Amino acid sequence: MEIPVETATLVMLGSMIFLMMLGLPLAFITISIALVGAVVFIGPNALPLVASRMYTLIVEYTLVAVPLFILMSTFMEKSGIARDLFDAMSVWGNSIPGGVGVQTMVAAVFLAAITGIAGGELLMLGLVALPQLLRLGYNKHLSVGLICVGGGLGTMIPPSIILIFFALEAGVDTGSLFLASFIPGFMLAGFYMIYIITVCYFDPTKGPRRKEEDLPPLNERVRLLKKLAAPGLIALWIMVSIYGGIATVTETAATGALAALLIAFKRKKVNFNFLKDCLTYTLSVTGRLFWLTMGSTSLIGVFSIMGGTKYLKELVLSLPFGAVGIILTMMFILILLGMFMDWIGILLLTSPIFLPIIIQLGYSPVWYGVLFSLNMQIGFVSPPFGPACFYIKSVAPPNISLFDIFRGVIPFIFLQILAVTILVLYPDIVLFLPSLLKG
Repeated sequence: MEIPVETATLVMLGSMIFLMMLGLPLAFITISIALVGAVVFIGPNALPLVASRMYTLIVEYTLVAVPLFILMSTFMEKSGIARDLFDAMSVWGNSIPGGVGVQTMVAAVFLAAITGIAGGELLMLGLVALPQLLRLGYNKHLSVGLICVGGGLGTMIPPSIILIFFALEAGVDTGSLFLASFIPGFMLAGFYMIYIITVCYFDPTKGPRRKEEDLPPLNERVRLLKKLAAPGLIALWIMVSIYGGIATVTETAATGALAALLIAFKRKKVNFNFLKDCLTYTLSVTGRLFWLTMGSTSLIGVFSIMGGTKYLKELVLSLPFGAVGIILTMMFILILLGMFMDWIGILLLTSPIFLPIIIQLGYSPVWYGVLFSLNMQIGFVSPPFGPACFYIKSVAPPNISLFDIFRGVIPFIFLQILAVTILVLYPDIVLFLPSLLKG
């Protein structure tokens, strides 16, 4: 007896939610549901489909860039480059309200441009910048809030790993997607900085300026700026090589990782344990991402053959809203999923449904890719389940509660929602650079 697609959809969705509530790994959940769903709803002959989709995805050349960018960021973090970057930034900007907070955000932008991973950047800022902000008397809610959202900029600013996976899933050019995210990423960081300056201007107790006697001498501050040269050159190389068409994303990632290793050599940080730790961490993160990718792509393959993606697409398009209303509904779904699931699972599960809707409504998949990464950042920090809040709690002083962190991120979430609204209403902000530089 043929099972209606509506029933199959509810069964698979309910099974996923139930297994997630049990705390099972998402990769295991998606692969299990894909295998069982293939047998029950299609038949045993559908099992080779699961293996075929796994193989087709995993041999994609573009994916080689993922472990290379992770390795590059790991070299930088463990060799102390990331810490030096913050040290160099934190001694400038004392003349503006909330100067150290603003400089922390600038450092976060730099880190995002040379790492591409939100989690690693977030923990680094939590360990290095948060104690400094609290020591200088910054309000604890403002401090943890700016650290959470600053650490999440790696989802937006190239070379974002999320954007690489999205480009692969959507079949769009990675370089175009990087170009498209450039202005929105810096616009969002600008919103954060304006908010910090405004809050500290009207209430200087939330972000007191450093006393002149606490600042290093001018020559020492200039010397610290020299530490920006290495990460700055790597960030410049990544942007110029990708945006200028000098190298592919994978080639850029490889040369960036090599440059980071050479800097670590120059600093005399490279030894057996250093290489072992960097490679182990890279293998762990890459393995987790790839297993999630294989599981999600298998599940969506089975679901598509059942007619599930077509059913959900028609369901969304039948909503009694206009095009903008449908887009905003999709954004809300992405934010909600982001509070419970890993971004890679959300990407691979929603893209086959949402991308055809985006195209049918007349929007660009590149534009949607930028919106997707921004929504993942909102879900990443949103209470009560935003992972960023728990990351910061794990490295924050004992006197900072989880509620303090939730309270700190809420004003920044409103800024993120404002950014989403602006990009939905004015898509040309996203598409300006790709159309200008790529024709």
